Amino acid sequence: MAARSYGQYCGVTTAVELVGERWALLIIRDLLVGPRRYTDLKQGLPRIPTNILSARLKELQAGGVVRRVPIARCGLVYELTPYGRELEPIVLALGRWGFQSMGEPEEGDAVTPDSLTMALRTAFRPDVAEAIPSTAYELHVGDVVLRADVAGGQLAVSQLAPPTPPVGGATPSGEPDAVIVAGPGIRGVISGEIAPQDAIDRQIAHLLVGDVSHLERFARTFHIDPGRSTATAEAA
Repeated sequence: MAARSYGQYCGVTTAVELVGERWALLIIRDLLVGPRRYTDLKQGLPRIPTNILSARLKELQAGGVVRRVPIARCGLVYELTPYGRELEPIVLALGRWGFQSMGEPEEGDAVTPDSLTMALRTAFRPDVAEAIPSTAYELHVGDVVLRADVAGGQLAVSQLAPPTPPVGGATPSGEPDAVIVAGPGIRGVISGEIAPQDAIDRQIAHLLVGDVSHLERFARTFHIDPGRSTATAEAA
């Protein structure tokens, strides 16, 4: 089933053989958002060669991680099996771990609807959200627009743009409480390295609807401690 064998009898080895090939975890990341057509996956991973995408999907299907199913009006789509969905807490934890070493984006680095959706899910703090009023955020990052509804310690993320959302997106109702327009610098707000008011003053984030209190609430609700990067700076 695996593309390669490491020749070791170990659970970690088996996991790496199943999902450790290049691009495999990013395919799984996008499928954690919802079922996707082949063209949706290709659009969400613009640098993946088509032959590699096909190969990875076949490997993940053979490993029982992904399956292909028909959906009305969409045709055949790929979705995670129950076994594949068990990877969700692992992928979210891996995202939190990687967040600490992200640094500044390289030229040409893309933010996609699915990657931003998973970034919000990675940074979401249900314990904080449970203690603050329900809030609907609309977040614009480049061409990507998401709606994040936070209520009772629960998060629901909907993809509003690009105009033709991938399979699985639902359009929310009601006006958002805050509309935030930002670039990659929003990472500093999520890490707590940039205060919300400072982000507005430095034009890292703009509020089209709402005020700084909403950005402060956003920063509390979506937060990942910078951890490693802070320790590295202190050591220097």
